[in-house]
Amino acid sequence: METTLREIARIVGGTIDGNPDTVISGLAGIQDAGSGDITFVANPKYEKFIEGTGAAAIVCAPDIAAPGKNLLKLENPYLAYAKLLRFFNPPPRQPGTIDERAAVGKNVHIGKHVTIYPFVTVGDDCVIEDGTTLFPHCFIGDGVTIGQDTLIHPNVTIREGCVIGKRVIIHPGTVIGSDGFGFAKDGPQYCKIPQIGNVRIDDDVEIGAGNTIDRAAIGTTWIQRGTKTDNLVHIAHNVVVGEDTVLVAQVGISGSTKVGSRVTLAGQVGVVGHITIGDDVMVGAQAGISGSVPPGQIVSGSPHMSHRTWLKASRSYEKLPEMRKTVHALKQKVQELESAIKHIQEDND
Repeated sequence: METTLREIARIVGGTIDGNPDTVISGLAGIQDAGSGDITFVANPKYEKFIEGTGAAAIVCAPDIAAPGKNLLKLENPYLAYAKLLRFFNPPPRQPGTIDERAAVGKNVHIGKHVTIYPFVTVGDDCVIEDGTTLFPHCFIGDGVTIGQDTLIHPNVTIREGCVIGKRVIIHPGTVIGSDGFGFAKDGPQYCKIPQIGNVRIDDDVEIGAGNTIDRAAIGTTWIQRGTKTDNLVHIAHNVVVGEDTVLVAQVGISGSTKVGSRVTLAGQVGVVGHITIGDDVMVGAQAGISGSVPPGQIVSGSPHMSHRTWLKASRSYEKLPEMRKTVHALKQKVQELESAIKHIQEDND
């Protein structure tokens, strides 16, 4: 595919500093780019490579100056990079056919240009809307609804009654609608609590590989529009996750917790159940969220605290052994002083 820098500017926006007729045929990293490539600089630490790059053009921030280079300047180079990757690498068009080796149940509504690959199982009373693709070895339970242009990668399980929106992407090995972890104590044993709710995933959500999203005990586990999850994320029963939230790898959210919109939970964050995390909260990696967090907070640590406090505390960790020695020495000094004072008082008496 060949295009010009002018056409790229039309696609992603920005201002050209250089020759708009420069021919572009691909996208590459700044150290690997050749004469037909466009590259980008989103992180200041890569600015040192601008002078030596062989790229035909560079997407960069407005304050970058590079005489003799073709620059496309805009406020968010990383967003432009994402758009250009999609432009130069469009997703393959699916055939829009149902393989004879797929098992499709009764009373299933299948829209136009739906692709169902071999060894897919679709239960009874399902709805699969236009343009959706089910890759091999997917299991779709009874009564599932899947919206338009959704992409379900291999070995995904979507159990009965779940609702998947439009333009959703679900990566391999994910299980949606597994039973929530609900048991009532019966003496020394446990009695299983039936999990009769479902999972709802709204439009434009992307679910990573190996996620487990449990069905609600009663009601709905709900992942709202635009949210993205990384690999190996667990979302328990009756959790609600707001819009445009990001859950990074190995996040675990316990049951009935409400996570707001535009929240970021970094890697390995653990969240207790029955709390609320407000909108626009950011949580640092490996934090343990033990209670509700008001909107707009930045927290870290386990148990969680303000990120600024956690930074101060974490700088103290390596000094703890020396501090312990100091405290012990001071304790001995105090004991010696107290003993000396006691002797003086006895002599005076």
